[in-house]
Amino acid sequence: MDALDRQLYAFREQQVLTELDLQFARFICRLEGKASPVLGVAAALVSNSTMTGHICLELDEWSGREIKTGEGDEIVSLPGKASWISALGETQVVGHPGDYCPLVMDEKGRLYLYRYWDYEQQLASDLLQRAAQTISGIDEDRLTKSLQGLFPKTGEVATDWQKVAAAVAALKGLSVISGGPGTGKTTTVVRILALLVEQYETPPAIALAAPTGKAAARLQGSIRSTKQRLDLGPATRDAIPEHAVTLHRLLGGGHNAVSFRHNRGNPLPLDVLILDEASMVDLALMSKLLQALPEKARLILLGDRNQLASVEAGAVLGDICGNWRGFSPGFRKELEQLICESLGDMGQDAGPLSDSIVELKHSYRFGSESGIGRLAEAVNQGDAEQVIQLLSSDAYGDILWHAEDESPIEAAATSYQVYLEVVGDGAGVEQVFDAFDRFRVLCATRQGALGVEEMNVAISSELDRRGLIRADHTWYPGRPVLITRNDYNLHLYNGDIGITMQLPDGSLRVCFRSVDETVRHFSPSRLPQHETVFAMTVHKSQGSEFERVLLVLPRADSPILTRELIYTGLTRAINTFEINALQSFIKVAVQRRLSRISGLKERLWEGNKAVSEQLSLFGKEIE
Repeated sequence: MDALDRQLYAFREQQVLTELDLQFARFICRLEGKASPVLGVAAALVSNSTMTGHICLELDEWSGREIKTGEGDEIVSLPGKASWISALGETQVVGHPGDYCPLVMDEKGRLYLYRYWDYEQQLASDLLQRAAQTISGIDEDRLTKSLQGLFPKTGEVATDWQKVAAAVAALKGLSVISGGPGTGKTTTVVRILALLVEQYETPPAIALAAPTGKAAARLQGSIRSTKQRLDLGPATRDAIPEHAVTLHRLLGGGHNAVSFRHNRGNPLPLDVLILDEASMVDLALMSKLLQALPEKARLILLGDRNQLASVEAGAVLGDICGNWRGFSPGFRKELEQLICESLGDMGQDAGPLSDSIVELKHSYRFGSESGIGRLAEAVNQGDAEQVIQLLSSDAYGDILWHAEDESPIEAAATSYQVYLEVVGDGAGVEQVFDAFDRFRVLCATRQGALGVEEMNVAISSELDRRGLIRADHTWYPGRPVLITRNDYNLHLYNGDIGITMQLPDGSLRVCFRSVDETVRHFSPSRLPQHETVFAMTVHKSQGSEFERVLLVLPRADSPILTRELIYTGLTRAINTFEINALQSFIKVAVQRRLSRISGLKERLWEGNKAVSEQLSLFGKEIE
């Protein structure tokens, strides 16, 4: 075994690297023409970084590390940062920004796979360009009048941030509206669209999109109901679309879901794009979306920057929002004149994106008496002691901390019993779906103790013991399933949820509610890859809401336990949040922040300052 293999397998034995990472390292070394441990280990680590959600590898994190090889007491020492950078700079397969090489090293010593470096560069450039756009032809008198009509002063809040968000969206080519549950993001969108419709001489081409079918359905339903509540003219109401699609369908995704029909050379025929649940969109998909959007089209991103980042690489919404403190002084003054009120004591900023971001701060769902609202605030602040106090208190009827010795299986089975009784009574598909969506078990992990796989088996067994299902049958009335692989022929996609129903002739069909509110029926044998879904991961629950949520945390520490995970699971609950977890791991999770390594935040908020500096990493300068 040569030096490269010894080092790679040392990392493999420590469960740092996967077999795929090792094969990638060998491939890079073959391109280089020699088995270089310095290059091979760096390639393997950057491969692993992207697989675990990071955009790149920071050599600082690994420089100087020591690891046992598994052969006696031999220790492998990784090089220091300076010597590592120098050695990588001498290879043919590592380039600096602008080079077309398999690996790219930037001016901060971050190592990228070329395509991720390219995604990051293109996305940063496109976002900055849109943020700098000044929308011409705005009738400010009409805009002010529309703002006053659509956002009448109620006295409920000192500053109506929904009105501020609408004004920003009307003035900017890029607007990012971040807010927690109940802050009215989608309600604000309808008013924004009404404002924009009134600014165009002819109705603009508007598209509504979301990352998943479930999120698209929720956006569509919210738009439809809000349109009916608002006092809009018939022409304005008719010009606001109700149909929402998934991002992949919007872009024209094929079977490989890598390349899309719409791109920079074939842009989308749009004037306005609304993208909901933007926190779920990864770097690659967001970059491709921006490339497919016409230069003069408005882009409005909706999301909650405190939620979990995408399953794939990147934390795009968090990087876009950065450490936003407020608008630039000039833009703030312009906004105050338009909305005819003061923005209060908010800070001021002068970053490239500072005038494109608005954070909705008032929750209309969770008031001061809401335990869920107060708990969400404490989690976001990382205040573990306050979180424990709130969970331990009897003052709030909407949050419940199960005793440490209480089985989450019993609680889950009791809650699902109501749903299965609805199925047994022969209720219609819509009633069954509504009953199922009243409660959900959310887990932190897929595998391991109290992970999704174990919980689904255990809950099914308990429901079978109670005579509510036949767990010894693969298919039974009421079995809920989650699609885990896209099937473009059937139009069933990863994340879609179906429920097994028995037809009058005794046959079983799996029913799915579509975005357009129709119900589609499939024979179980036709379904793509799927799994039972009495329990699902917090990640998979994004874009959904349930009346009651039971969040189950593992009884061992894991890097996945973060405040973002707790917050996301907590805010899936509309009426009641329950948690089954040990106090020590609740504290650990609340105090740990999700960290995704990338250069996007720096490129967006520092502009081109960093890349204009002289580089000495490779003995070159960026021209």
